[in-house]
Amino acid sequence: MKLPSLSDAVLVSDGGLATELEARGHDLSDDLWSARLLADAPDEIVAVHTAFFRAGAAVATSATYQASFEGFAARGIERPAAQALMRRGVELAREARDAVGDGWVAASIGPYGASLANGEEYVGRYGLTVAQLRDWHRPRMEVIADAGPDLLAVETLPDVDEAAAVVDLLRDVGLPAWVSFTIAGDTTRAGQPLAEAFAVVADVPEVIAVGVNCCAPGDVLPAVRRAREVTGKPVVVYPNSGEVWDGPRRVWTGSSSWQPGLVPQWVAAGARIVGGCCRVRPSDITRIADDVG
Repeated sequence: MKLPSLSDAVLVSDGGLATELEARGHDLSDDLWSARLLADAPDEIVAVHTAFFRAGAAVATSATYQASFEGFAARGIERPAAQALMRRGVELAREARDAVGDGWVAASIGPYGASLANGEEYVGRYGLTVAQLRDWHRPRMEVIADAGPDLLAVETLPDVDEAAAVVDLLRDVGLPAWVSFTIAGDTTRAGQPLAEAFAVVADVPEVIAVGVNCCAPGDVLPAVRRAREVTGKPVVVYPNSGEVWDGPRRVWTGSSSWQPGLVPQWVAAGARIVGGCCRVRPSDITRIADDVG
């Protein structure tokens, strides 16, 4: 299904897939996180995608964020089976989309730090070169892209080096993609200026939107403005609830900082794909869809 032009349309994306799976009683405390259920409970993933579509989302993000060959190997899943599970993530999102009759499938391409399962995606600067990061991302991205999503969701990137690595691969894969950084205030998680991060993807035709995700809601509006200023591209935003992830303990701490009126401000500033990340549930997506109008 061809994506609509993002110059005028505003698409609502989904919320926290893992959050909703946990709410349905699944323990996601192992290193594969929600990707474990690609093997163990695929029907539950379809059910959550469907719930977000019915709540008002137009985009489903696949359960491949934390899927990695290393993570599957640690569970005794060999490479051919791991490839099949990665493709299944896209297929399950498409199954839910087809059941509701409309929408798009964004294949999640999570950062290298997610595969470490210790919160490193909120730190960045892993000690790897751009070439090493490119070599790590390439086989997984090629498998997931080959499954036929409508676009790639390259998400939760913590620093400029990883963005540079992924951009090279996007040119090879040839699918449309959004690229989003996780930020703290006005910098990447690695402490780099957002202007520097956004500039990496500004001239890449395959990148149809750039923005931020899994950050505090209060950090979004300045980031939208900076993304538009640097790239001129449509902006994608899907913050978490405002709670904070404690990587070593694998728990969320704090409380929600969502406030009424935030979404219209983001849209007015240039956001064209709007949703939620961790701790954002279908009822929250319904409110976002109502705000988008």
